Amino acid sequence: MNRRVLVVGDVMTDVIVVPEGPIVKGSDRRATVRSRPGGSGANQAVWLGAMGADVVFAARVGVADKAMYENYFRGHGVVPILGGDREQPSGVLVTIVDPDGERSFLTDRGANLNLSPDDLPADLLDDIGMVMVSGYSFFAPGPRAAVQGLFAAARARGIAVAIDPASVGFLVEVGPEQFLDWTKGATAIFANESEAEALTGLVSFEAQMRLLGEHYDTVLIKRGRNGAALGGKDGIRHELSAPAVSVVDSTGAGDAFAAGFIAASLGGDDERTALAKGIEAGAKAVQSIGGQPA
Repeated sequence: MNRRVLVVGDVMTDVIVVPEGPIVKGSDRRATVRSRPGGSGANQAVWLGAMGADVVFAARVGVADKAMYENYFRGHGVVPILGGDREQPSGVLVTIVDPDGERSFLTDRGANLNLSPDDLPADLLDDIGMVMVSGYSFFAPGPRAAVQGLFAAARARGIAVAIDPASVGFLVEVGPEQFLDWTKGATAIFANESEAEALTGLVSFEAQMRLLGEHYDTVLIKRGRNGAALGGKDGIRHELSAPAVSVVDSTGAGDAFAAGFIAASLGGDDERTALAKGIEAGAKAVQSIGGQPA
């Protein structure tokens, strides 16, 4: 099996705001404000690179930023395949972090919205063992058509395809049936508890696992402080707890989890070991500000 992974998803600049207390409407609140590279796909690619995986990342950025981002990704062990957009600037995400580490987002996806089939040619799949696609790519018509074409080409070659729903807000907006139809043919899904509930309408994560398993061969449900579980249509195969750590910022924890699991799987580890390494990566991610390795 080829061990190279192709990640497709957004490139964003994350502006991370950590207020000292509740935001005061119409007035000031002291805060720490930092700007970091981000985007769900970019985070996954950089985490994979940090784990020593052989990773290619395909995305779209503003043309003025293309060379800068290419250098950035190469410096983090990632092979970048970036389209340069002359109409839209690179995406920006404002993240407001609550004292408990929970986050709220303001998103301008910019150039990511113009991802097209030309950005994802069939030869991208050469020597690829797995394709990982961020769910954000499904929430706009152009990127959706591009990744669905890539899905079809990957299936024709027998290449595994994994997805991360990425946004419970967008899932609720488009509806679960629509998202499940859009991602038909994917072999694995990485969903957090809220996403799994939105996709299934069920509260029990055992029941969520079984229902999602009717659509995807492998289902991973990320449970935050409670760890994660892996299974399929026959129920839970493995369930592991997470280590107790101090949560500074949960941005990118799910991306790190996915990268840890995928890197371990492509490296030959069994499901349970890969699940443990995914949880370990997610726990590491929440201990620092930003969605990529500190």
